[in-house]
Amino acid sequence: MVQLVNCAKSFNSMTYSEKLAAIRSLMEEQQIDAYIIPSADPHISEYLPDRYKCIAYASGFTGSAGTLVITQDFAGLWTDSRYFVQANEQLANSGFELVKLKNQGVAEYIDWLQEKLVRGNKVAFDGKLASVSIAKQLIDELQPSKILIDGTIDLIESIWQDRPILPTESAYLLEESIVGENTTSKLTRLRKYLEKIKVNYHLISSLDDIAWLFNIRGSDVKCNPVVLSFALLTPESTILFIDQNKLSEQYKTLLREQGVELLDYHGLEKTLDNLPANESTILLDPKRTCYAIYSQIPQYVKIVEQLNPTTKFKSLKNAIEAEHVRQTMIKDGIALTRFFKWLEENVVAGALTEINIAEKLLSFRQEQVGFVNESFDTIAGYKEHGALPHYKATEGSNATLQPNGLLLIDSGGQYQTGTTDITRVVSLGDLSDAEKVDYTLVLKGMIEGSTTVYPKNIRGYQIDAITRRPLWERLRNYGHGTGHGVGFFLNVHEGPQVFNASNVDITIEEGMITSIEPGLYREGRYGIRIENLVLSVLDQETEFGEFMAFETLTLCYIDTNLVDKSLLDQKHIDWLNQYNNMVYERLSVHLDGDEKQWLSNKTKVI
Repeated sequence: MVQLVNCAKSFNSMTYSEKLAAIRSLMEEQQIDAYIIPSADPHISEYLPDRYKCIAYASGFTGSAGTLVITQDFAGLWTDSRYFVQANEQLANSGFELVKLKNQGVAEYIDWLQEKLVRGNKVAFDGKLASVSIAKQLIDELQPSKILIDGTIDLIESIWQDRPILPTESAYLLEESIVGENTTSKLTRLRKYLEKIKVNYHLISSLDDIAWLFNIRGSDVKCNPVVLSFALLTPESTILFIDQNKLSEQYKTLLREQGVELLDYHGLEKTLDNLPANESTILLDPKRTCYAIYSQIPQYVKIVEQLNPTTKFKSLKNAIEAEHVRQTMIKDGIALTRFFKWLEENVVAGALTEINIAEKLLSFRQEQVGFVNESFDTIAGYKEHGALPHYKATEGSNATLQPNGLLLIDSGGQYQTGTTDITRVVSLGDLSDAEKVDYTLVLKGMIEGSTTVYPKNIRGYQIDAITRRPLWERLRNYGHGTGHGVGFFLNVHEGPQVFNASNVDITIEEGMITSIEPGLYREGRYGIRIENLVLSVLDQETEFGEFMAFETLTLCYIDTNLVDKSLLDQKHIDWLNQYNNMVYERLSVHLDGDEKQWLSNKTKVI
C-alpha cells in the first residue's frame, strides 16, 4: 500500500539534500540538537492528507509508517521490515539513512537519542504530528538526562513552498438503513459509557471514530472515506468541529436534529481553553490524540487516557452491517472473477504491466453498483516485486508480465455497503515445485486460521500463532501481522483488534471483521500471501463456556493449480473444495456463460 517513487521535484524545486540542509540551518538558528518528524497529522492518522506528508516531502520516503530524526551529523528514517527495500531505494542520495526497526511500532529512535545526546541538548518536534503517547515517552525517557523537550516547533512549514492546502471536498451522511444505527442512538450509548466511568467531557480526534459516530463520510484522505474533524462531548452538548462548507444545508439540519452542534474545524482550541474549572474530567485516547491539542487542555481539567469507546463500538458490526458486507463481497467477487479471467486471457500477448493490470482491476470494480473508491492502492507484485509486502508499481519499477512466474495481487474496494481487502497469488506459467510448496504452506496456514474454533475472549496473538504453525513446522515465517480489523465503509485498517504477537489485551468478539493473511517472501524471487476477511461469530456453548468461530466473507476462488496436495490433510482439502464451491454458487448466478464456465473450471474439486 505504498508507492515506490523518488520525487525530488514533486513539492518544490529543492532537492532532498537541500531540504535537509535547510532544516539543519533552522535547527542551528533555534539551538535544536535533534528534530523529529513523525508520520502523522493532527488526528494521528495512518494515511494522511497531502498537506501532512512531511516525511515524503523531506526525504522521499512514501511508506505509511516511519519517523525521521535529524541531527547536525546524522539523518535517519526509522521504519520496520515491511519497508526496508522500499526505503533503501527512496532514500538514495537524499542525505537520509535507513535505520531498521527491530520491533514494529516501537519508538526505538528514543533510545538512540538517549545515547547520542548530552545534558542540555534540545529535542524538538511539531506537537500537531506527535501523539500524546509518543510525546510523553520522549519526555519520560529524555528529561531525566536533563535533555530539553520542545513540542511546539514546526520546521517544515517555512521551507515547504506551495504546501498543499487542507482538502475541501464535500461530505455526506449515510442512511440508517445502511449502517443500522442512527447518531442519536450511538451518542446515547457513548454517554452511558462516560457516565459509567464518571467522565463529563470526551474529546475524539481520530477520523474513523468520528465518521462512525456521526455516520458521516467524505474523501479528505485517499482511499479512506473520512472527513477532517474533531468531536467534543460535553455535559450539555455534542460538538462537531468541521469545515461547514463541506456539508449541505440538508445534512446540517439532520445533524442538528440529532443533537449535534456544528463549529468551525479550527475552533477546538478555543473551546478547550474555556472548559470550566469546576470538576471537569475529559477522556481522550493518547494514541489517537496529538500532543498540541493535549497541551491546550487547561491544567485544572483532569485527563483520563484510554482507548476511545467508539473504537470498540465500531469494531462490532451489527446485523445490518454484516449482511451488507456479505452482499458487497458478491459485488467484489464478480469484479475479481472478471479480472482474473481477463488476466489469464491477455497475459500471453506480453502487453500487460503491473500498473495497467491494477487499472483494469479498478475498472471492473467501478462497474459495480455502490462502488466509491479503492480501499488502498493496489499491490500488483510480479515475481520479485511480490516479495515486497507494501509494494506499489511506479513508472520506474513497472514490470511487464510474461507467461511465467508468480503474480501477487493485494487489493480492495470501498463500497457504500462495506470495505473489502483481498490477496490472491496466481501462476502465469512454469510453476516450480518450490513455489508450490511455499504456496501450499501459506494456504494451509490461512485455512488453519479460518477454521479455528476458539473460546470466547481469546486474544489476537493466539490466532496469529495458530495461523503460523504450518509455516513454523517447515521453518518458515513472515514479518508482518496475520490480520487487521476492517471497517464498514471505513478504514481498511481498523482497531482495536489485530492478529499479531502484540495483541495480548484486546479480545476477539462477535461482530468483528478481521483479515487472515499469512505470507511467505523470497527476496529477489517471489512473494506469496493469501488473504480473506472473516467475521467473528458465536459457534456454540458447552459446559466449558461459549466458543466462537469465523465466517469467511471474501468470495474469490483460490487457485488450486499451485497446490501440492501431499502437504495438506484431508480437512484442508475439504475446506478448500467447499470454499471454492461456495464461491461458484454465490457468484455464478451473476455471470454470463463464458464467465460461468471459466469459474467452474477454476473451482473444480481437487
